[in-house]
Amino acid sequence: MPLAKISRRNFLYGTAAGLAATAGSSRLAYAANVTIGIVYVGPRDDFGWNQAHAVAVKSLKTLPGVTAIEEENVPETDACSKTMESMVNLDGAKIILGTSFGYFDPFMVDLAKKYAKVEFRHAAPLWDAKKHPKNLGSYFGYLNQAHYVDGVAAGLCTKSNKLGFVAAKPIASVLSNINSFMLGAKKTNPKAVVQVIFTGDWSLPVREAEAVNALVDAGCDVITCHVDSPKVTIETAEKRGVKTCGHNASQAPLAPKGFITGAEYKWETIYKGYATKLAKGEPLPNMTSGGYESDMVQNTPLGAGATEEARKAAMAAIADLKAKKPIYVGPLKDNKGKVVIDKTYDNLDPFLDQINNLLEDVIRSIT
Repeated sequence: MPLAKISRRNFLYGTAAGLAATAGSSRLAYAANVTIGIVYVGPRDDFGWNQAHAVAVKSLKTLPGVTAIEEENVPETDACSKTMESMVNLDGAKIILGTSFGYFDPFMVDLAKKYAKVEFRHAAPLWDAKKHPKNLGSYFGYLNQAHYVDGVAAGLCTKSNKLGFVAAKPIASVLSNINSFMLGAKKTNPKAVVQVIFTGDWSLPVREAEAVNALVDAGCDVITCHVDSPKVTIETAEKRGVKTCGHNASQAPLAPKGFITGAEYKWETIYKGYATKLAKGEPLPNMTSGGYESDMVQNTPLGAGATEEARKAAMAAIADLKAKKPIYVGPLKDNKGKVVIDKTYDNLDPFLDQINNLLEDVIRSIT
């Protein structure tokens, strides 16, 4: 689940580059078979958060000696503990991956204490070396980089210069994606503005459809989002005849005419890294994070909604991010005119996780 606050400061304990390099090996030398258990809070085919993880797990199953055990629609209650414990005791899982925010504390924390020889990793940077078990840890990909690429392409695909963003809640991780999308759009189209509607929760399909319609009625001709499952957002926008950028996983099949590109997690890099290290008997990092520079995020292949100019600009932006070119180049003002970023920041700088505002040219809730 998305986070209220994500801090790269905590990730100083990790070795993201090492995991990425391990995962990239074409031929993996396994010393032992590995069983991995993964638990989803929703369906694996939600075209969103859960599907992004499921796509990565599918790639795991192609590795020699690796068995992946999955369970979907597991609520953030002791049901997740029972599911995970079953994977350990009945399936012999050597590592459990919990993909929903509410799984971590107390459930995964307690299980890690109970099963000291099993590794537990959670998809949110919540692990704290001072208070959590050493066989527990966190991983995360910084999707704002891919949203920046979305913005670069969207800025060249809009005719109205109005881009719409359907967002769940005004928390740090969401604001980061909105601001990065806007900065990408401004790079290619100085006239572009981003109009945002917050729905109030991670999954409110009716409200998401209403938000899309309101944005389109207000003149937005490219729509993107940060909600758990973008399916309704993308389908509604396609029906209204406007273009779209995706979030979490690929929504390209939902919008054959208007899809431009989308921001996707590349959990495969992390998961394959875990599997390889476990099979070789090597210790896992407790904290793992990264973006394009570590091959942990990606953009959906550009679709029919992308112009040729947008395609070229998007590919150039991706190359820049892989080369660690910064997104946030100060001074930058918020949408009330106050300077909130006074210098240039590295894309993984902890300061950027503290941003609690929308930048200039982002218009909050138009309804």
